[in-house]
Amino acid sequence: MSDQNIVIQHSRAWRLWLVCVLLALIGMGIVAKLVSLYTYDKDFLQNQGDKRSIRTVATPAHRGVITDRNGETLAVSAPVAAVWVNPQKVDKEDPKLKALFKLLKKDSKAMLRKIESNTKREFLYVRRQISPDLAEKVIALDITGVNVDREYKRYYPAGEVATHLVGFTGIDGKGQEGIELAYEQALLGVPGKKLVMQDRLGRVIKNIKMIEESEAGQDVALSIDLRLQYLAYKELKSAVKSHRADSASVVILDIKTGEVLAMVNQPSYNPNDRSVLTGEQLRNRALTDVFEPGSTVKPFTIAAAIMSGKYNRDSVIDTKPGYMFVKGKKIRDFRDYGDLSLTRIITKSSNVGVTKLALSLEEDSMHNLFSNVGIGQLPSTGFPGERSGELPYYSQKQIIERAVMSYGYGLSVTPIQLASAYGVLANSGVKTPVSLLKIDEVPKGARIIPKDIANDVVTMMETTTQADKGGTGRKAAVFGYRVAGKTGTARKAKRGGYDLDKYISVFAGITPASNPRIAVVVMVNNPKGQQYSGGGVAAPIFSRVTTGALRMLNISPDQWPKLDASGPQLAVENETE
Repeated sequence: MSDQNIVIQHSRAWRLWLVCVLLALIGMGIVAKLVSLYTYDKDFLQNQGDKRSIRTVATPAHRGVITDRNGETLAVSAPVAAVWVNPQKVDKEDPKLKALFKLLKKDSKAMLRKIESNTKREFLYVRRQISPDLAEKVIALDITGVNVDREYKRYYPAGEVATHLVGFTGIDGKGQEGIELAYEQALLGVPGKKLVMQDRLGRVIKNIKMIEESEAGQDVALSIDLRLQYLAYKELKSAVKSHRADSASVVILDIKTGEVLAMVNQPSYNPNDRSVLTGEQLRNRALTDVFEPGSTVKPFTIAAAIMSGKYNRDSVIDTKPGYMFVKGKKIRDFRDYGDLSLTRIITKSSNVGVTKLALSLEEDSMHNLFSNVGIGQLPSTGFPGERSGELPYYSQKQIIERAVMSYGYGLSVTPIQLASAYGVLANSGVKTPVSLLKIDEVPKGARIIPKDIANDVVTMMETTTQADKGGTGRKAAVFGYRVAGKTGTARKAKRGGYDLDKYISVFAGITPASNPRIAVVVMVNNPKGQQYSGGGVAAPIFSRVTTGALRMLNISPDQWPKLDASGPQLAVENETE
């Protein structure tokens, strides 16, 4: 063998040994690393792994239930689900995506473009508030980057009947209108926290432990009686349709407690489907819309006159010849009523009579009483957007302003304010705070009008609904009950004056007059047709609503039919005006 061959063999042997040594060293390094990972670095690596798979997630709190005074549900939260994607993880070429979008009734092309344009984000909603059954179908598709979370959706069993008072929540479960907004903090509750294990796609595969339990929101019991709410809603909706009115409101108030037993408005809307909701439908007009009350304030002008000490219920005012001029403005009655007692001034709704009374009083007498019964003051119900109306102060020299205020012009009220003011007369002169929530104890009221004067004015107002007395509100009479009230018909204000063809029709009343239990106010905005007066439009609505309310509340009649040879008859008949 030559020397050259010997050298070549040695070289090959040396390279082989070198490779073996290197492989041995690599193997030893791997073993050493494994030993290190399972011993010295174990805790560190375990912690890092947990950080990538164990997460703290929020658990939603159940929003409080809203009920009526008898426990009937008005708003409740039901479990639903939300589907979202992580644009960074989802495979846009995955054929199951089209099946997902079809299942969720989403446009595939539009959703893929949306995902493509949000690749820097890790979170993008596909659809929210889907049913649990639909959510299970989404989960079954098992698509990388697609996730399903639990959430709640608010449902309103009473629909549009109670929506103006109850309000609604947004898609995130936060109150946006009504009681839902006013009592957001109480209803909301406190979300909890839990530790979960997630897979590489971010799906929860194991609930480890609860860190903080969620606290459900408080339930809220409203003062309304859903039975009365349905009754008032039905009657008001029918009347608005038949009179082709722009809008209307009805308020029923418990005189003793100040609780609102019913509050409805037209137009209304369905809170469970707000796809066609407009601003006109949204407002709770009973608390937010103001109007000039017209003749419904005359009983308070009469009360102020008696409280001055200059007059009593039998005082007589000369209203001849049926009109008078104040600073060049003609104030007139429907006809010449001649000499009228204070009672007959209310019965016939004499503008001349109350004007003469108002101008004979001190400049602040009428204003102070109006203010004390709540006109121009916030009702303080806590309802978002409630308004105070306007009650200007007129000096002794502002004669015409004081004159027209006496019969309901130059000031403005909301339906709830008018109901509360009538509640003062009905409650023997004591004002009780208005409440939209059910109360357990009757609040202490404040004396506004002397008891005997308040009771006298209520007795005077009874003649308004009595046919044999020729009252303007006889269509408001209720079979078997004594009703005290007042009609109001006011022209609608417009820029520069009043519209000669548009009216506000109002009736405000209390019953049973012998022991008043409820005050009811009906306001109809711009009725169209032959009837437009408070006695012709609002009074019949009052009668139907009050008749049903008295029956539902089991309030005993205080005016039984008279018996004669021809059979039973009412002492007060509901004749045509």
